[in-house]
Amino acid sequence: MMHEPDRWRQMASAPKDGSRILVTIRPSEQGPAEVDLAYWSSGDRFGSEGWRASDSAPGCIIEYAEPELKCWMPLPSANLNRTSMPSPWEGDDAEQLDGAGI
Repeated sequence: MMHEPDRWRQMASAPKDGSRILVTIRPSEQGPAEVDLAYWSSGDRFGSEGWRASDSAPGCIIEYAEPELKCWMPLPSANLNRTSMPSPWEGDDAEQLDGAGI
């Protein structure tokens, strides 16, 4: 049982080892902020180096540009599905992430 919920962290500290993480996608013309499961890809024949949605498939790669991603957090240890996703980070100020500025 976790005593403290995972906190959103700045993207600069996100792991680029291919492990899956949760990311907050910034709101845009396409819609409001949302949370997705993503991983860092070092690039392959399907796409360039960068962040990809974990439900990407060869021929249908969903890539995120660095500015689209606001922050990240490690995956909770429990099995994750869409209904147990945390809320997107709504703060506008990176200093509030990682528990700083409190």
